[in-house]
Amino acid sequence: MTTTTLAVLVPLLPFLSAVAGLLLGRTAPGFVRPLAVLPTLTSLVLAALVAVRQGGGAAVDSATELTPTGSVPIELALHIDGFAALVAVLVGLVASCVQIYSTGYLRDDPRYPSYAALVSLFTSAMFLVVYSGDLIVLLVGWEVMGICSYFLVGHYWETPEARAASLKAFLVTKLGDVPFLIGLFALATDAGSFRITRILGTVASGGLDHPTLIALLLLAGVAGKSAQFPLHTWLPDAMAGPTPVSALIHAATMVAAGVYFIARLLPVFEASQAAMVVLAVMAAVTMTGSVLAALAQDDIKRVLAYSTIGQLGYMTGALAVGDRGAAVFHLLSHGAFKALLFLAAGVIIHAAGTNSLAAMSRMRNLRDRVPDAYWTMTVALLALAAIPPFSGFFSKEAVLVAAEHVVTGHTEHAPAAAGWIVLVAGLVAAVLTAAYAMRLWLLAFRGRGIEAPDHGRQPLTMTVVLWVLAIPSLALGGFTFRLLPDWFDGRDLGPTLTTSVLGTGLALVGGIVTYAAWRHTTTLTARVPLGAVAAHPKGDAAHVEAEAIATHEPAYGDIAYASDPADPGRLLLGPLHRHAAAGFHLDAVYSALFVRPVQAGASLVRFLDREVVETYVRGAGALPRWLGAAVRRAQTGNVQTYVSALLAGTVVLAVAVVLATTGA
Repeated sequence: MTTTTLAVLVPLLPFLSAVAGLLLGRTAPGFVRPLAVLPTLTSLVLAALVAVRQGGGAAVDSATELTPTGSVPIELALHIDGFAALVAVLVGLVASCVQIYSTGYLRDDPRYPSYAALVSLFTSAMFLVVYSGDLIVLLVGWEVMGICSYFLVGHYWETPEARAASLKAFLVTKLGDVPFLIGLFALATDAGSFRITRILGTVASGGLDHPTLIALLLLAGVAGKSAQFPLHTWLPDAMAGPTPVSALIHAATMVAAGVYFIARLLPVFEASQAAMVVLAVMAAVTMTGSVLAALAQDDIKRVLAYSTIGQLGYMTGALAVGDRGAAVFHLLSHGAFKALLFLAAGVIIHAAGTNSLAAMSRMRNLRDRVPDAYWTMTVALLALAAIPPFSGFFSKEAVLVAAEHVVTGHTEHAPAAAGWIVLVAGLVAAVLTAAYAMRLWLLAFRGRGIEAPDHGRQPLTMTVVLWVLAIPSLALGGFTFRLLPDWFDGRDLGPTLTTSVLGTGLALVGGIVTYAAWRHTTTLTARVPLGAVAAHPKGDAAHVEAEAIATHEPAYGDIAYASDPADPGRLLLGPLHRHAAAGFHLDAVYSALFVRPVQAGASLVRFLDREVVETYVRGAGALPRWLGAAVRRAQTGNVQTYVSALLAGTVVLAVAVVLATTGA
């Protein structure tokens, strides 16, 4: 088969799997799991074959006109370069792992058939976004992912949290999609085509008439889809969905689509210096705000959600300094270790037996109960914190090096202001990322919360997937950063001494300070019986107090005891903790600025409709009804009454005639 044929089959197989799963889910449930897993695995193999054939060389282009439009044509087009080939492999790998993992995680879920079909459709849509060479076809995949996320986030629709989260995810992303669609049409109008290759050719020749406006409109859609400030608030709430869905959305689909889109069309954004600065500011605010919020969350999935927002900020920061190779490199490594983090969190939640026990403050003795999750999550957290030699170190260093090159003038792809903004924000985020990664590890595996009942060992399909994803989390960066330039733009992605020392040093500082804060204890003094002091010189507070009540000894003494380790996030953030835990109250701000005015306007319209419009309509019908009632009362059926009325009318007419004649 040709490379083009293989590439067509990659999104087609999951799509057919989704259709078959929806049709056969009730009638033939035994086929649901094979239909979910096998086509996705096959797509992964085919995507790998496409990547091998493409080999980082010339892009594979193929197109056929979909329909004549009379103006700008819409084409079914493929454009597979090194970026597309590798991202498709990542999508296939994560989607396959999620489907395999879900067979165990949701084995008793009655809605598993529809869930698996939607995951397959989600995967197909992301493949379409990755391989598409036409922006309208890309938009189709973009929007299909949006509706799939709505259904998947709301999978547990019985709970109000899931219903609210699915609506919020849909509405916030659609808020960004409206200007995004306008930007696509404006871009196609200037370029005369929706084909990506022709658009890039137009940009290279200086043919764009409104680059700043187009870039800012497109950024609105990217901010919504990739959860960047200020449209990022939907992503933490989306954790109400099943944990495998979180892994899929965060690691390889949906949120990665916006970053990938900018990487595809980066010359469009580079045509406007203002747009690059706006992109840098958006990335910096996203990075710093999200890592502070992650440090204050108690729910393990919300920590990982804010972590995703921050890592996406690194990717958009790399794009803001004009290095799409560094951005996609971090996208690839992040996809591996973030999928691992979410799936390991799913194992923890599964061990607790309920999604409500994802609060880290309530976890206890999990290291021994979920050893696979413990070791693999440790690897993923080290990658997240960018500790060498794990994959996150090399990809994050590539972002910092790209910003450093702009600052030092080694490249002119972006303004120096953008370089400084990204570099400073990236270093600050490096400290805080290591801090919340260490906090998560300590609270999850060395916490002293309430021990949940043991629900037994997890299915093999769940634990095997963790070790599969641990391999790229550990080895992806070190083995590939020297090979990736051949697949991308040819720029060196290796770390430099300056950024390596700064980045790693700051990460170590963040981790060590967090550990020290966790070990911080408060010494308290209790007045207890001397017998209790002798028997329990190091007893905990509850035991000492119980002993004091039981003995009633007349002689008392003082005993010093240590409290349980405090939450390091609360100690490190201080008074900022309350605001960071609430996401800096952005939801409240948006509610005050947008939700309440819309609700007030709706209430006004409802009042006017009920009290004014309906009153007019009711009045228009009431007047004829009243007149009819009056006439009906005159029709009594009494002949004497009719004759009397006739005589009275005759008299009145006669009098009127006489008066008229006399007056004449």
